[in-house]
Amino acid sequence: MKSIRFRLLIAAVAVLVGTAIAKSQTAEEAPPPPPRHFQGFGMGEHMGFFARQLNLTDEQKAQVKTILQKEHPGMKPLFQQSHQIDLQLRQYAQGTYDEAKVQALASQKAQIQAQITVAQTRIHNELFQVLTADQQSQLKQLQANREARIGQHTNQAPPPPPEE
Repeated sequence: MKSIRFRLLIAAVAVLVGTAIAKSQTAEEAPPPPPRHFQGFGMGEHMGFFARQLNLTDEQKAQVKTILQKEHPGMKPLFQQSHQIDLQLRQYAQGTYDEAKVQALASQKAQIQAQITVAQTRIHNELFQVLTADQQSQLKQLQANREARIGQHTNQAPPPPPEE
């Protein structure tokens, strides 16, 4: 009886050790998923919502798709560079901290973010121009409602509506 218990105990320990070893070999740091803003420059999931809310015509949808496809080759490298800098910064956050290198990376990231902001604003303007006057008004109202909801969650007053 002791022999059977001992063998079961040895077998259980062997299974646990084998599982731990297998898990440690496959638990190497997997590359993080790409940032969400790769998909349509932060518009992927929102485009369907806006297309429905603003009742875009098929022609407008085609124009939007053309604009996004035209801008994608210029935006993708910026997002990739930003992501690479984030990965480098993470090394300094989790490893040996080097103030000068972190400052240099932060400056690079700020320059890239400025380029992204300019490009996104240009793209948003191009998309806005596709809309009819009524759709533009609807979009402004949707944006104002969104800002009000965010303001409620953060206990801040919403910003004044944009002047036309």
